[in-house]
Amino acid sequence: MMRAEIQMYLDQRPEEKLFVRMHPEWYRMLGRNPQAISRLKSVSDQYYGRTFGQRLDRFNQRVNMMSMLVAMAQAMSEQKSAQREGTLNPDRTA
Repeated sequence: MMRAEIQMYLDQRPEEKLFVRMHPEWYRMLGRNPQAISRLKSVSDQYYGRTFGQRLDRFNQRVNMMSMLVAMAQAMSEQKSAQREGTLNPDRTA
């Protein structure tokens, strides 16, 4: 049986409560050692991708995606200008 303060803690934090439900070994761990609640926080943060390193990785992925999209837009713009120049100057040979 889990202590009342741990149940209240989990009731206030639905994501951690769901984590404990998905990983039942935490019921035993918290029942035997209530001080493990701090470890639960760090483990659930890692599971949900809330650590600094994971957030930084996601940010890097988004920056790389935006960079790729900007490069692709520039390439398409250059291609359109080259096509326009080719249609405006029919004397040019490719």
